[in-house]
Amino acid sequence: MKEQPEAEPLHDAGAHKGPNYMTIFWWLAGFTVFEVAYSTILTPPKALLISGLVILAGIKAVLVALYFMHLRFERKTLGIIFASTLILGAILVSVGMAEHFLPRP
Repeated sequence: MKEQPEAEPLHDAGAHKGPNYMTIFWWLAGFTVFEVAYSTILTPPKALLISGLVILAGIKAVLVALYFMHLRFERKTLGIIFASTLILGAILVSVGMAEHFLPRP
């Protein structure tokens, strides 16, 4: 009698381990608490306040995109497309800040 081939497992042993969503949530919550404290308790100069808040918002956006949108586990080309949009966003924010802070001719 012929032996039946063993069934393949449903999961791939080389697949990525899922992210710990609660850890990412607590990081995001910690950044939010820091943003509130930074803007209310520390009260830095306006330019430093805006720059700091934009940087912290960018960090939080990257965390959300990487883990909650699963971009960390996608192909590198998708990461390049995502990074290019971040660069474009940074340029647009920089132009907006320059319009606000630089003197008009």
